[in-house]
Amino acid sequence: MASPKFRDVSTGSKSLVLIEFIIFACALIFAVYINTAFNLFRHVEIENNVIFVYAMVFALVTQLSSLALGLYNSKLRENFRGVLRRVLIAISISFFIVTIINPLYRPNELPIEALALASLINFVSTSLFRAFTFKVDFFGLNKRKVLVLGAGERASIIERRMRRDVDRQNFNIHGFVIMQGDIEDGVKHETRILLEDSLVSYALENNIDEIVVAGDERRNNLPVDELFACKIRGIEITEILDFIERETGQIAVNLIYPSWVIYSNGFASNNYLRNTLDWIFNASMAFFLMLLVWPIMLITGILIKLDEGFDAPIFYFQQRVGLDGQAFNIIKFRSMRIDAEKDGAQMASEDDDRTTKIGKFIRKYRIDELPQIYNVMKGDMGFVGPRPERPEFVQGLIKNLPYYNERHNVKPGLTGWAQLKYPYGSTEEDSLEKLKYDLYYIKHRSFLLDLLILIRTVEIVLFGKGR
Repeated sequence: MASPKFRDVSTGSKSLVLIEFIIFACALIFAVYINTAFNLFRHVEIENNVIFVYAMVFALVTQLSSLALGLYNSKLRENFRGVLRRVLIAISISFFIVTIINPLYRPNELPIEALALASLINFVSTSLFRAFTFKVDFFGLNKRKVLVLGAGERASIIERRMRRDVDRQNFNIHGFVIMQGDIEDGVKHETRILLEDSLVSYALENNIDEIVVAGDERRNNLPVDELFACKIRGIEITEILDFIERETGQIAVNLIYPSWVIYSNGFASNNYLRNTLDWIFNASMAFFLMLLVWPIMLITGILIKLDEGFDAPIFYFQQRVGLDGQAFNIIKFRSMRIDAEKDGAQMASEDDDRTTKIGKFIRKYRIDELPQIYNVMKGDMGFVGPRPERPEFVQGLIKNLPYYNERHNVKPGLTGWAQLKYPYGSTEEDSLEKLKYDLYYIKHRSFLLDLLILIRTVEIVLFGKGR
């Protein structure tokens, strides 16, 4: 295979190299200008042509460091934090190198403080520029070119669930390869490919970055040798469950098979140290939150009385299913009429006509959930977790929805991943969609994910986007 040449590099990569070279050079020129204008460091008289040469060398060294750390690799699959880490290391290496080269410019050598300032400007400006490229993807470096191996029922989930541009921010679908055993009416609107050559040759010729395995019939039908050959040539091989999980933030319950659960990371709940620290954190946070919100709770209680009369109860107690399937009584501000369930238990919906006037307001801003701080203090709930359901509904959902009982492996929460991603639901289909998000949360549960959910919940409360 011929060695790659610069002319073979994509236009996006070439543009990125050129723009960042200008940024690096300008960083040094700007640092020298600031030093001269404000006398920040040792003053050195340097001719303009020398500064220009120094800026070119400084930019070249920084760019070579960036190149060595893979920052111009079109197949670099890093999140923004990972890219920033590489930028920081690249600029640190270049600073070390230019300080070694600096004495060679005598008598025109720069103060080391000016080089440090130039490196700082470099880091800030490059980080901002890379943030822009991540957001807009102007150079097309962040999108993977994906080939789906399969065009049947399993593969059609990608077509149905990720059909909008916003769903495909991180990838482009090259096409769906028709496999033996796929149902005929699977993928309908996307490009269907009937391979006449080997999978390896096709993937290399079309610069495929990732192959998603999504065939309906896997047994004795998977081209293992060709997938292995693609893997060792740098093409990422991903199972469709992992692909959907990564791109949508949910787990496709209808595609799960037991071996995937057994071999996948996550779903562990027997971390006693974490569970103890969780309770201490939640109880402490609940105590301080109660000190902050008790005036709001007092006003809410008064408004409920004024709205429905002084004989009407303020709180609503209801049995819910918690950790390990144990029942507990949840406490909320009453947002529905007293006779809301005269015809039996019903799931709440977004525009529920049983809601009172004040109830609509407190549900929109999540104020009705505030009394559950007491449940958090007791240890029945945490701040973040799957929302607890009523026993009347849970038994039916366990029977009809696979893996529904797994959501009881963690404590329920005041807010959760499903509440951020999915609106009120009153049907079994809605419960299935929420379950996909709940299982994703259980699998990836961490302090950082909990913090993200809490921050996003604040946004929902402040702007009245309650779900």
